[in-house]
Amino acid sequence: GIVYSFVGCAIMFGAAAGGFIGTTGFALVGVDDIALFVFQAMFAATCATIISGAVAERTNIIAYLGIIVIMTAFVYPVVGHWVWQGDGWLTSLGFVDFAGSTVVHLTGAVAALVAAAMIGPRIGKYTGKVVNVIPGHSIPLGALGVFILWLGWFGFNGASTLAADPSLVPGIIANTFLAASAGVVGTALYTKFRFGYMDGSLTLNGALAGLVSITAGALNLNIVGALAVGFVASVFLVEGVRFIEHKLRVDDPVGAVTV
Repeated sequence: GIVYSFVGCAIMFGAAAGGFIGTTGFALVGVDDIALFVFQAMFAATCATIISGAVAERTNIIAYLGIIVIMTAFVYPVVGHWVWQGDGWLTSLGFVDFAGSTVVHLTGAVAALVAAAMIGPRIGKYTGKVVNVIPGHSIPLGALGVFILWLGWFGFNGASTLAADPSLVPGIIANTFLAASAGVVGTALYTKFRFGYMDGSLTLNGALAGLVSITAGALNLNIVGALAVGFVASVFLVEGVRFIEHKLRVDDPVGAVTV
């Protein structure tokens, strides 16, 4: 929050230099809409925090704080400027990302993949060509985390209208809810088909995959579209986790990159 207030917000929403980067509003000087800063700071935190799951159990806290500074001061704000500042080069091409599937989540995921690959796997994850499963210690705690995120997402997406518009917000929240639900059902069914049993941990991640995937189009899709997005995301989730773990051999303990 501190880094974003001094540097990141200006780079993201300041006057555009060639559509690539902001140049005004450092330390919030001249920024009138402080509410927008507070709202956007939560998005910046979300993007940076995605990395934590991918590097869990093997990252020095000082190194992780360094990653957070780089992400919230420069990496995330630059991508955000391209899409959300209004004069960004992606905006000029007609690119639409309503609440951050690309700006927040894909940016965080790419950074997480790079960080996890650089740091290397946890001890015992790979033995030669064998990929060892290191299960989480508590599915109930994991489920609680998923449901907290799911609840928060209603604010995340619903408030991205930047106004409490009664003609828009209910539909956005309905799409958010149904895409997540489809992600759960789709992952449960697909893991049953793929592995012969419903994978509890992956199914929890299925909710998050549905939420991430609907975030870009929550305003523009209808209910059928939202359900389709969630179901498609569930298949990508299951196969993506296996691809990153087995083919790329990058150790992502919580599946953050794939989600």
